[in-house]
Amino acid sequence: MTVLSTVVFADISGSTSLYETLGNERATEAVTQLTQWIADTIEGNAGRVVKKLGDGVLGIFGDAAGAVSAMAEMQRKHLARLDRWPHPLRMDIRVGVATGEVVDVDGDCYGDAVNVASRLCERAGPSEIWATETAVLLAGAAASVWYRKLGVMEIRGKAETLMLYQVEWRQDEEPDSLTMQSALISNFSPVDSILGQIQFSWHGVDLSFSSADAPVHVGRATEMQLRINDPRVSRLHARIDWRNSGFVLTDMSSFGTWVRFEGSDSPVRLRRDACILHGTGEIALGVSFSEPTAPKMHFQVVGGSVHLG
Repeated sequence: MTVLSTVVFADISGSTSLYETLGNERATEAVTQLTQWIADTIEGNAGRVVKKLGDGVLGIFGDAAGAVSAMAEMQRKHLARLDRWPHPLRMDIRVGVATGEVVDVDGDCYGDAVNVASRLCERAGPSEIWATETAVLLAGAAASVWYRKLGVMEIRGKAETLMLYQVEWRQDEEPDSLTMQSALISNFSPVDSILGQIQFSWHGVDLSFSSADAPVHVGRATEMQLRINDPRVSRLHARIDWRNSGFVLTDMSSFGTWVRFEGSDSPVRLRRDACILHGTGEIALGVSFSEPTAPKMHFQVVGGSVHLG
């Protein structure tokens, strides 16, 4: 069974030099204690520890906001702990965060998000948290964090490049120099109480939802708020959330979702992934726009103004 999850990979930076300084026995004890503390932190914040790998911990969360908040709080607490440690024992933690489809097999987990989280952890510097765009998008306004856009980068083992972000967790950072909150949009409204509305139409059916109605579920099942009765549409095909004054569409289907914005010739393909809905456009469910009979619905976003700059 595959589940959309957020994976965190946290490891200890500088453990190699620790063995050289303290010797194997003392260094092993220090590393073991710190990895156990990382594992306890994950479990204490509604995450699950999948496994510990030497000086690293692989964990999984049901939601991106919980994962980002937990890792940020972990870094803050660790920084406070370091002040009480002797210099030879001081070690930093670095973290990679990725959201995607995860397969659970006998308690272990597999999937692209697991591999990406591990690679981001490798790339992150001491005390840094690196995250994928999807994780940041779904985390939204996680408590007490900001996001800094790192740009598009190649990730070892992946053919496609990824847009990456650094989660800024230090409370004394100057937020003016950072991308505030979602970081994906340059001009999100700073007040999330602004109401937004999204309108859908297909085959003569017109429905409208406000930001207060979110999340809105799309699918073939009778209990869906947006029910599309077509065999190519999954029973639960997609979810629409309200994040940082914008509507976010997350694909949860078997075969994918395509979004085509008005004025663009290149549809965005989502496969257990997410994107922000803005302006007007069309959504194809289960098959791409190249299929003439594809189940499609038109959308228009009103309010919660977003500028993609």
